Amino acid sequence: MIEMNQESMGQFVDLYAIPWGIKLVTALVIFIIGRWIAKSVVSMMRRLMGRSKMDDILINFLGSITYAVLMVAVVIAALDQLGVNTTSLLAIMGAAGLAVGLALKDSLSNFAAGVMIIIFRPFKMGDFVEVAGVSGVVEEVRIFSTQLKTGDNREIIVPNSNIYGGTIVNVSARPTRRIDMVFGIGYDDDMRKARDIMEKIMAADERILAEPAAAVSVAELADSSVNFNVRPWVKSGDYWAVRSDLLEQIKIAFDENGISIPYPQTDIHVVEQSAA
Repeated sequence: MIEMNQESMGQFVDLYAIPWGIKLVTALVIFIIGRWIAKSVVSMMRRLMGRSKMDDILINFLGSITYAVLMVAVVIAALDQLGVNTTSLLAIMGAAGLAVGLALKDSLSNFAAGVMIIIFRPFKMGDFVEVAGVSGVVEEVRIFSTQLKTGDNREIIVPNSNIYGGTIVNVSARPTRRIDMVFGIGYDDDMRKARDIMEKIMAADERILAEPAAAVSVAELADSSVNFNVRPWVKSGDYWAVRSDLLEQIKIAFDENGISIPYPQTDIHVVEQSAA
């Protein structure tokens, strides 16, 4: 009885345990080596694209897609080594993919939008953009979403379909920007003097570009003020600093020269009538 059990155990080991053990080890080796090869290929591809000065967004996107495709091939090869019918598996995966695609149509639209962003490149990493009702610096374009960083260091994840399906404002796209400001002075103030003050302040600021020339012009004769459009040109990176400095310097100069900046108010005139 013991000899029969030992013989059955030996047959089990010879017929099943050893062959399946070899297949399992081989499949693990294929998976481990395949994953290493996939990472090496993607790493080499990233280096080559980096040397060709391709955009970092495109490099990261193509790297992610390539790695995913290679890993699918590695998994199929490992399963085939285990004796799994990969042809049937691919058919099942195709049917399942169709069902999942219908269920995850929003995710697929995000993926398609991500591809369009990569192809047409309305912005690049490091650009300051306004998209989908939010604004920030582009840090990464992923397969389904884009990551932004706000000025106060918050991280915002925006679905790609929301970005490409709406208006994209790329603040950093051009090297220069125009600062648009409006200053109002009282009707009793000297218009020429106010204009000279604003022009001298802008001429003294080296960050303001000579070309295109800064413009100071009368915008309108409003209800309680004469409004001036003040429009200097600066480098995009100097926009907020120059704007803040001009607001402060012009206000101080107006105060020192007796030029008023009207604010909403109502004047009441009382007319006395003599008794009949």
